[in-house]
Amino acid sequence: MQSLDSIADEIRLEFDARTAARDRALSQARTLTRHCANAIRSVHREDRQLAGDNLSEAKRIASALRSELAEFPDLYYAGYTQDALKEFAEANIVYALTADNALPTPQDLELQNATYLNGLAEAAGELRRRCLDILRHGYSQEAERLLNQMEDIYAVLTSMDYPDAITNGLRRQTDIARNIIEKTRGDITFSLRGEHLERAIARLSEQMIGEAGPSGPTLSRAGAEEE
Repeated sequence: MQSLDSIADEIRLEFDARTAARDRALSQARTLTRHCANAIRSVHREDRQLAGDNLSEAKRIASALRSELAEFPDLYYAGYTQDALKEFAEANIVYALTADNALPTPQDLELQNATYLNGLAEAAGELRRRCLDILRHGYSQEAERLLNQMEDIYAVLTSMDYPDAITNGLRRQTDIARNIIEKTRGDITFSLRGEHLERAIARLSEQMIGEAGPSGPTLSRAGAEEE
């Protein structure tokens, strides 16, 4: 039989390995989140090259997290790890949808379904931000396209009627996405009405100018006779 001391030594070794893995995972999760945030920021600044570079580095870190935590699944499924991977999903989804590219799947990103869906829900907020950036320059069909993407996302989210323990709190994210989409629809509608109003005013102005004819000083009949 093993002595108590030898049992304790084995436990310490396992705890040391777990603690080291946790510390590395925390550091990697922070770095992964930073690269994802930088990728999204670059998308909004229309620097897709830099966004792609950040996503490539984020993919490398996400892969390292999976491999290094293979022996510690409880650490892989811990909140801080899955939150960082959720940001990874969001950044990739935003990068694809803003360019009208194919949507990456959970399998493409090697993510759990619940993590992917939560990233999909949070992508709605970044798509709204993109819409608002576009609408600052006037109504655009691109804003309508992004709104349609947001509505498609919401339709999928509402179909995931499962307990929060399964979806990792997706219901709350779905409610937030709904509010974001409603606000965005209102902003686009307001912009479209403003565009229609400007066009109507321009047409009316052109019509009035056409009916008035060439402008300029004219002499009255009495004035002409006196001359």
